[in-house]
Amino acid sequence: MADDYYKILGLTKPSSPAEIKKAYRKLALKYHPDKTKGDKTLEDKFKKISEAYAVLSDPEKKNQYDTYGSADFSQRFSQEDIFRNFDLGDILKEFGFGGGGFSSRGFSQGGASFGRGGGFSGNPFTQNMGGG
Repeated sequence: MADDYYKILGLTKPSSPAEIKKAYRKLALKYHPDKTKGDKTLEDKFKKISEAYAVLSDPEKKNQYDTYGSADFSQRFSQEDIFRNFDLGDILKEFGFGGGGFSSRGFSQGGASFGRGGGFSGNPFTQNMGGG
């Protein structure tokens, strides 16, 4: 079963871009890996929150998601598609985290690195989730 991105962010379908961003910021701060200190469950939650925001914050992806629903959207789009043109680094910088190379370019490459210094690089959705 595919994830409901609105539910992940605690929103309903007619949410505005400002509401989506506000919900994401609140949850990203709460579940950021630098704050959860290696808790794999909370790290996975952060990934889901970021994925939901990557889709719902992009008008074209949001339209596709709203049109086709979560199950069909997941079949049509890969992780790389979801994070294309999404720069999590800019958002994390707003929170005071390093942001590193956490851009759309970084999402398309393997081997995420979650360092203790707050820097992120690589694809956070690969299986290799070593600490820094």
